[in-house]
Amino acid sequence: MVDKNKILSRLPYSKPFHFVDELSHVDENSVEGTYTFKETLDFYTGHFKDKPVTPGVILTECCAQIGLVCMGIHLLNQTLGQDDNKEELQIGMSSSEMEFYLPVFPGETIKVVAEKEYFRFNKLKCKVKMFNAEQKLVCKGILAGMIKAEAHGK
Repeated sequence: MVDKNKILSRLPYSKPFHFVDELSHVDENSVEGTYTFKETLDFYTGHFKDKPVTPGVILTECCAQIGLVCMGIHLLNQTLGQDDNKEELQIGMSSSEMEFYLPVFPGETIKVVAEKEYFRFNKLKCKVKMFNAEQKLVCKGILAGMIKAEAHGK
């Protein structure tokens, strides 16, 4: 049984740059999670004037946090048996290719679904899709990154 809360507790982000509220599904091949873009997030004050919209780079980051990092934590836990938070995560995105179809406005809740392409030598590559509350496709793409765990102090 996957402990989704343990995965969330290992995320190396904090507010205002933490874009995962909940994981609804995690296995060795896929992950699904949600996030609500609060109206009080700072970037809305300047993007765009009088008609705020979530920047594409933030949508990409949300997809990466759910699709790459959460799945990567799960895969590391499975592969290395690391499930006790003693390891410090090192994460880096190595590539992203995203296409955007719909805007995400303040207050909207999105769902990210990711499917693993491969996980080898600590490199994870995933197909990601983001949907709005009406299940309409907001964006999709392919993300890749490196994730590894090291004992504290090394």
